[in-house]
Amino acid sequence: MLPSEARHIEELRRQLLDTARGYGCELVMPPLLEHLESLLSGTGEALGLQTFKLVDQLSGRSLGLRADTTPQVARIDAHLLNRRGVARLCYCGPVLHTRPDRPHATREPLQFGAEIYGHAGLEADTEVLRLALDCLRAAGVKNAVIVDLADARIVQALLADVSADAATIARVHAALAAKDASGLAELTAGFPAASRDGLLAVLTLYGDIGVLDEAAKQLPDTAAVRQALGELRQLASRLDGAQVSFDLADLRGYAYYSGMRFGIYTEGASDALVRGGRYDEVGAVFGRNRPAVGFSLDVRELVGVLPARPLRAAIRAPWSDAPGLGRTIAELRSRGETVVCVLPGHESEIDEFHCDRELIEQAGQWTVRTI
Repeated sequence: MLPSEARHIEELRRQLLDTARGYGCELVMPPLLEHLESLLSGTGEALGLQTFKLVDQLSGRSLGLRADTTPQVARIDAHLLNRRGVARLCYCGPVLHTRPDRPHATREPLQFGAEIYGHAGLEADTEVLRLALDCLRAAGVKNAVIVDLADARIVQALLADVSADAATIARVHAALAAKDASGLAELTAGFPAASRDGLLAVLTLYGDIGVLDEAAKQLPDTAAVRQALGELRQLASRLDGAQVSFDLADLRGYAYYSGMRFGIYTEGASDALVRGGRYDEVGAVFGRNRPAVGFSLDVRELVGVLPARPLRAAIRAPWSDAPGLGRTIAELRSRGETVVCVLPGHESEIDEFHCDRELIEQAGQWTVRTI
């Protein structure tokens, strides 16, 4: 990353963390490198395949470079904080992927995220969604955004009575995510009729709020399905005029989602800018199964849909040992100004700063003058 992009990313990182702090989120910094058994506890095969692995030269044990920060934050909540009440946590740091998750994507995202532990109600789901939207506003996303909602419990309910091995279930999930109707029909040929028909119906259930009415008609009338559809309707009504769509077959992302899940899209992004949802089981492997909901985004990808920021205004100063100059420069910098001292012979060079003012000496005093 060259100076303009690096500055934009760093300023954006600060804005996102400040926005999360405004909601009461506390910053945590999990390690990039961990013993593999700790890093991958309870995360499933998908995350294991995305994780770079190496051998510790001191102990001979296997180490991993994190591919996702959420499991680490869950362990912080479970073991290190161990609070009884609500914990709001946020983070921002690099993750590494063995493969890009789509064509032309980076293998080194700068992952920002925020999570709420300890509250199982829709209030926490709503707060996380509102924080995600506020983060995009703070970042300067001008194009309209669409919040796409789904719920992992719907597909889980449709598979509840199915006797199939894990590999088959994984292929069913892949067919749903790819909207592969013929592949799904083949995979579910031996499933109970209600499950098979429900899964095939889910493929067509995407669009506006009317999708929820259609789902109530086409899907089995079970308590889990009714609860999921009712909560999706409530969440959509709480998003303060945001454009909302639904895709009840959306199963993309890591396998630890247990309820509501969402993606936020905007023009210019090849995929969702933000992904998140409820993952109440994520802390179970650490001995503390607390309600959890959150989201994450890649700061580098977010920068790609934003307009370039203008050069930072600065003050140009001569390189000199003249009396009072050093003291004046130090005072300006202490007030937050950028002062660029021009080295001899480089007066006409252009760099990352827009020098719209200059320090000049007048009657023995150094003063700032607009250029």
